[in-house]
Amino acid sequence: MNTEDQPDIDAVKAYLISLQKKICETLEQEDGKENFIVDEWQRETGNGGGITRVLNNGAIFEQAGVNFSHVTGNELPTSATAHRPELAGRQFQAMGVSLVIHPKSPMMPTSHANVRFFIATKKNEKPVWWFGGGFDLTPYYGFDEDCTHWHTIAKKACDPFGNGTYNKYKKWCDEYFHIKHRNEQRGIGGLFFDDLNEAGFSKSFAFMKSVGDHYLDAYLPIVQRRKHATYTEQQRTFQLYRRGRYVEFNLVYDRGTLFGLQTGGRTESILMSLPPIVHFEYNKKIEKNSEEEKLYNYYLQPKNWID
Repeated sequence: MNTEDQPDIDAVKAYLISLQKKICETLEQEDGKENFIVDEWQRETGNGGGITRVLNNGAIFEQAGVNFSHVTGNELPTSATAHRPELAGRQFQAMGVSLVIHPKSPMMPTSHANVRFFIATKKNEKPVWWFGGGFDLTPYYGFDEDCTHWHTIAKKACDPFGNGTYNKYKKWCDEYFHIKHRNEQRGIGGLFFDDLNEAGFSKSFAFMKSVGDHYLDAYLPIVQRRKHATYTEQQRTFQLYRRGRYVEFNLVYDRGTLFGLQTGGRTESILMSLPPIVHFEYNKKIEKNSEEEKLYNYYLQPKNWID
């Protein structure tokens, strides 16, 4: 890597803060009722802080959380060093924007997006850094056109970075958001990437920005298409039941959640991704030939949505 392409932490931070602001302003305008509260915070240890923005009980969004954080530390948690033992003993900085949007209507899917940058340093050694992130969609009642649109925009974000980029990160997303103990997909996928640094800082940063910048293009048209759809109480109950899968994944498998908790992160901000209302039901049976069964048998099966 040449010396002119070294990590620019300030540029990454400025982009992430601007992305958070843009997403919140756009979602506020779409909701039309509630605004995001802005909660700026600092870690009690003095090792960084962040800006948490949360919208509750809107006209469209039951809860929307968009979090920016920038944390530092002298020692990495086991969630990081388990897969990267060479990071042990290094100081680190981690920053990112993470969001989860839970609409009220079961006709609208939950969406998640995340873009992040990590750098670990040690005296007299080269820094170790990478980008990660992606976005994924979790419908409760599926619509082919929504799935196709979501993945078309995901591919558009990837196309300038090589022919195989979308397929690589779509496959990784399908694998990552698999709920192993249920043998189910969390949703219809999207993009997931991590440890991105092989192209150098500038190109890796450009890809991360492309993913972040395409999120609203992927999600807003789906919200606008579904926000006036009627639904039954039974459909609402099924939505709340399926939200339980979101809770299970985030608390058992999600890397960001584990990293945040293990580094002594701000719990309120880390767990803002959890839905506000969830319905757990023991050994729930899904009716044969129903739209709910179609979600499991058709929509939650990884497939090529574009072709």
